[in-house]
Amino acid sequence: MDEIQTNNICREKRARPGSPRLCIETISTFYGEAKALDHISIEVHSQEVVGILGSNGAGKTTLLKTVTGLLSPRSGRILFEGASMEGKPCHEIIKNGIASVPEGRELFGSMSVIDNLLLGAYLLTEQKRKEILASRLEMVFSLFPILKERTKQKAETLSGGQQQMLAVGRALMSNPKLLALDEPSLGLSPILVSEMMKTLKRICDEWKVSLLLVEQNARAALKIADYVYLLERGSVALSGMCRDVISSSTIQRAYLGG
Repeated sequence: MDEIQTNNICREKRARPGSPRLCIETISTFYGEAKALDHISIEVHSQEVVGILGSNGAGKTTLLKTVTGLLSPRSGRILFEGASMEGKPCHEIIKNGIASVPEGRELFGSMSVIDNLLLGAYLLTEQKRKEILASRLEMVFSLFPILKERTKQKAETLSGGQQQMLAVGRALMSNPKLLALDEPSLGLSPILVSEMMKTLKRICDEWKVSLLLVEQNARAALKIADYVYLLERGSVALSGMCRDVISSSTIQRAYLGG
């Protein structure tokens, strides 16, 4: 039977690795008087990929905007490593360890690849930048070698796949503990989608960065997700370990052609 989530999952015991890093407790978010998220509870554990699935208008992007401070929930709590995040401005949330890769990438097109990457570390303290800047760049270039070859090239002249790599790399420059990604496969060829998903999994496994992954490409997301939530009309309709969710009739019928 599909598992319907209506209670505070952050207080439930689950067979999930690690401890809760991000804990969203019954948040509701509105656009004016229109409710976009309705008492949603979600958690992301340390070193875990959490996939957020759902059709257009289900609330996926609104969820990420709420987590990253672009929107404020009208009720509920968002805890990151025990600290309250709701209502904090974006720059404070980034400093606390949550970075985002927005849909559309939002790069500075007229600036070079290296300048876009360096901007990702802008909010770090001067001392922290000195400590980690070289190692962060090394990390990004190890994940995306093509970016090292094109450090002086303007971002707007990169291919779509390279721009997506740059968007992910820029977010990683802020030294995050959690990366929130909105449709990272959008506009990529099937081969590039596969490569991007493998890289995201590597970021989680090797660099111990938790991922909150919003995707309409369910097949791609389910290949790397550890835990999955399905949103419908602003609510969590189904959730569970990925291996269990894949066998759900709801997922099979709506997303996998079963």
